[in-house]
Amino acid sequence: MGVRVETLRRYVFLPLLVTLVGCRGDPGSSPRSGIQSGPSSAETSNRLGPQSQAFLHTVLDAGNLPDLRWPDFTDYRYDLEKFYAGSGWTLVWVKEWRATPQALALIASLQNAGEKGLAADDYDGSRWSDRLARLPKEVSDSNEPDFVRFDIALTVSAMRYISDLHTGRVNPRRLDFAADVAERKYNLPEFLREHVVQAPDIAAVLHQVEPSYPGYQRTIQALHRYREIAQIDDFETLPPIKRPIQPGESYRGIPQLARMLRLLGDLPENAPVEPDSLIHRRDLVEAVRHFQNRIGLISDGRIDAKTIAELNVPLSKRIRQMELTLERWRWLPDEYQHSPIVVNIPEFRLRAYDDQMKIAVTMKVVVGEAYGHSTPIFMDQMRTVIFRPYWNVPSTIAQAEVIPNLKKDSNYLAEQDMEIVDSRENLVSASVVTRKMIREIQDEKLYVRQRPGPKNSLGLIKFMFPNDYNVYMHGTPATELFAKSRRDFSHGCIRLEEPAELAAWVLRNNPDWDLDHIHEAMDGIDTIEVTLAHPIPVLIVYATVIVSEDGLVHFYDDIYGHDAALDQVLVKGPPYPR
Repeated sequence: MGVRVETLRRYVFLPLLVTLVGCRGDPGSSPRSGIQSGPSSAETSNRLGPQSQAFLHTVLDAGNLPDLRWPDFTDYRYDLEKFYAGSGWTLVWVKEWRATPQALALIASLQNAGEKGLAADDYDGSRWSDRLARLPKEVSDSNEPDFVRFDIALTVSAMRYISDLHTGRVNPRRLDFAADVAERKYNLPEFLREHVVQAPDIAAVLHQVEPSYPGYQRTIQALHRYREIAQIDDFETLPPIKRPIQPGESYRGIPQLARMLRLLGDLPENAPVEPDSLIHRRDLVEAVRHFQNRIGLISDGRIDAKTIAELNVPLSKRIRQMELTLERWRWLPDEYQHSPIVVNIPEFRLRAYDDQMKIAVTMKVVVGEAYGHSTPIFMDQMRTVIFRPYWNVPSTIAQAEVIPNLKKDSNYLAEQDMEIVDSRENLVSASVVTRKMIREIQDEKLYVRQRPGPKNSLGLIKFMFPNDYNVYMHGTPATELFAKSRRDFSHGCIRLEEPAELAAWVLRNNPDWDLDHIHEAMDGIDTIEVTLAHPIPVLIVYATVIVSEDGLVHFYDDIYGHDAALDQVLVKGPPYPR
């Protein structure tokens, strides 16, 4: 039977318990001295002799097993200590000196870790067949350590795999992502003993370990498809062009382009494209538009330099993008599966989901500039909506932009509907600006704010989810930016294409706040703050791959370099930053 998610939550990692266990006994004693050995679950014939017991303790104390592809397992050392203590300091994956059925099933999962977007070599995937073949057929005092090495290797690999599959390989906080995975970690010794060692269906148990987000499962399926495509054809580079190829024009790469788009699913199998044609005709134009749309380009059907560049991206890189995206899916907590608002930065898009995780609202967004003003990655709760908000200009923007304009243009305040206020928000000036005022703005004794109205940089609605970054969502008067394919133009906050539509959705449980009432508030004269009937989860995420509900795979640029940073950490192999 598969273990349910509700049951799994009981087995979170308990740092305090580990600390207490590791600190028992004399100061100079082994960390094992504070661990009480439980009853052995192994057969009597699996009990180790004194020398093999000593060897087991030596390996665990060292946190290193040379047999492993990544020998250093110090990050799991205390987990292994507790696991073997609870098993009577004997073998767990070997019964009557043969690998148990559970061991063999677990090894099969480790060998196929690539299907989950993980690296099979992190769990000795390529070594298990030989390791099994080299297990002695008969046991003796001299070869008992071979069984010990096998058992430890499988325990280390299992702990690594289960942890990586559930919460990811890297602690997101090490990469400045404000996601806390510590509370979701399993108590691995208990989890293995109670759900894996004697499980009748290892695959079912491991499936329950994975995130249950539909988007995660769709990305797994897309990963499998792209790996299959790569085995068929890794695609030759398309010929370069001197100028964009318009519909009806000739291009010598047309046959190759048609083959690529068919395999990728952009050109239907039954589309009547002649195999030797060099003309960019209607069906292929539509296929190019389809590809451009899911790659984040302007979908005009022309074969331009950007489209060629995206088509020439190796499938191996696309596969890697999916693997990195799956890593980030594993960082997300379970409680955000219920009606969240999700902003995906590389995609420049917001989605609000209903209780069945179906998209209820979606729109374009503008996010922070890639250089100097990137939008942070974090999770929080939306609590209030403010109609006709004031914009309190942040000190950094006041120093860099407002003050230089005040010095150059005496009418700047009036033109921008701005005013100067003190620390209590008392009005100081809405027109005249003296040198003293400018100095006090520089010294943060006075402040600049923009009055509500059509010129306000926040538009007519502001959505608040209090956080350490002072980031929020809001409207904008600069609506022309939503026509661009790349939309990183803000100072870090998130600008919304359709703020009234989002307001109607977040206020759906607040009586009388329908769309008409929302427009009245936007067009009124008063600043109105509305507390939501229920806080709404907000996730600001970073995924360069999104697989939509219809199965289309969308790829986006790594605009902040987060994929590159994560990849650099992962290629080093275990132990990963925890």
